[in-house]
Amino acid sequence: MPMLGGCLCGNIRFSVSSEPRVHYCHCDMCRRATGSAFAVLAWLPSESVTWTAAAPTYRRSSLIAQRGFCPACGSPLSLAYDASPGEIALHVGTFDDPACLEPRYNYGSRQRLGWVCCGLDLPHHDTEERW
Repeated sequence: MPMLGGCLCGNIRFSVSSEPRVHYCHCDMCRRATGSAFAVLAWLPSESVTWTAAAPTYRRSSLIAQRGFCPACGSPLSLAYDASPGEIALHVGTFDDPACLEPRYNYGSRQRLGWVCCGLDLPHHDTEERW
C-alpha cells in the first residue's frame, strides 16, 4: 500500500512505494530549512517517490545539498545530497499519515538543542561535515 502526502496547499502531491528510514536531524541546516528545533526525515530510494501532481521547485541549500519546496505555499518537502543521487528525504510532516513513520535514530546529535527531549533513547550519530 503506497504512502501518500503533499504540501500545505495541495499543489504538490506524492506517492511512496517503499518503506523509509526515518530519523530526527538536529543539524543547523535542517533547523533553518524547517524553521523548527529539528527535522524529521524519511529517507527513500529516489525511484520509489512519484510526484503525482506538480513537482517541487528545487534550490541549492548548501554546497552539498538541495531542497525541494512548493512554489505556491512554500512548504518544505525534500532534501537530497549530491553524494547520494539515488536517495531523497521527505519531511515526515508532509505525509498524510505521519504517525506510522516513527524515527529510529538521531542525526547531527552534537548540534541538538539542549531542551529537545524526544528520541533521547535512540542511537545518536554526528554529521560528517558541517554545512
